[in-house]
Amino acid sequence: MAKLIYSAIASLDGYIEDSTGNFDWAAPDDEVLAFVNEIERPIGTYLYGRRMYETMRFWETAGGDLSPLEQDYTQLWRAADKIVYSSTIDTVSTKQTRLEREFDADSVRDFVRSQDSDVSIGGPALAGAALKAGLVDECQLFLNPISVGSGKPALPSDVRVGLELLDEQRFGNGVVFLHYRVTG
Repeated sequence: MAKLIYSAIASLDGYIEDSTGNFDWAAPDDEVLAFVNEIERPIGTYLYGRRMYETMRFWETAGGDLSPLEQDYTQLWRAADKIVYSSTIDTVSTKQTRLEREFDADSVRDFVRSQDSDVSIGGPALAGAALKAGLVDECQLFLNPISVGSGKPALPSDVRVGLELLDEQRFGNGVVFLHYRVTG
């Protein structure tokens, strides 16, 4: 059975972007990107909120000036289906993408159960709604060695979620990967 996995790149103090919306500190180096590519390989569908989709659609038209690791990620991303949850955009501009106007927990639960490949959920607001609804099976966090002080939190502040550590990985650039099973 497929799992719903929340993946996020965050600062050590738990933000995906700083108070000005900047996340340039989150760009993975080659070692981290190679690892990301391997954990993304089994993903069949990405669920995105509007803002995360607008960031990620870069990979639809990314050009030939990419490194081999970036090219690999581009192929993985393009091969996956995408569902964008937004009430503010009119259309989506990437292939294999559909637009949903609202997040319905029961529909998402049924969708994940019907899949042969794992489903990734991206964007802290959308992932927060899924965590609140008890839909997320695993969390994958890449913590960067930087404290940004404030901004958009990677995890919701108004829900309690039990986590069991499944794996951890340290990288040469100071990034730490933490992989958790959601226990309740």
